[in-house]
Amino acid sequence: MAHFSKVLMFSKEDFDDWNIRMQAHLAAQDDDRWFVITNGPLKILKPNTTIAVTEDAQEMVEKQRSEWTSEDKKKANLDNVAKDILYKTLDKNTFSKIKMCPTTKEIWEKLIQISEKNEQTKEKKLSVAMQKFENLKMKDGETLREFDERFSILVNELAALGKELDNREVALKLMRALPRE
Repeated sequence: MAHFSKVLMFSKEDFDDWNIRMQAHLAAQDDDRWFVITNGPLKILKPNTTIAVTEDAQEMVEKQRSEWTSEDKKKANLDNVAKDILYKTLDKNTFSKIKMCPTTKEIWEKLIQISEKNEQTKEKKLSVAMQKFENLKMKDGETLREFDERFSILVNELAALGKELDNREVALKLMRALPRE
């Protein structure tokens, strides 16, 4: 099992980044681990042998726990593993808000709700980011590469907040932000 040395601590303020990093982290460890977060715990199934099989599809039924193979047990435990990873990223206050959620899918949905619950906060973040965009200028002594990095981060932040900038708007901003020689 993969282990990460730096815990990605949950933050309402940096939820968008945390969300992307956790998705990547969980999916990188096991595609099914991300599946249980988006779809709920995996059901361990087997073909139903008590009814006639049709040519198109065979009906599946849940396996009894006593029939599980080692692989079945690993799959069934993915929700617990993902839950453990999420718990380790939460502070005491946030944990208290999700601790009664029985599945990682419900935990994840609750964390999204906690983080995006306040639409005013998102609007404020967008307003601040737009103000930064409007006032963006290349700093004295700043290289073009450094400016480009700051500019790209800001454009990505705006996109994450739902602000679509058209190419013309971006080009005009760049022309105004760069020093004239």
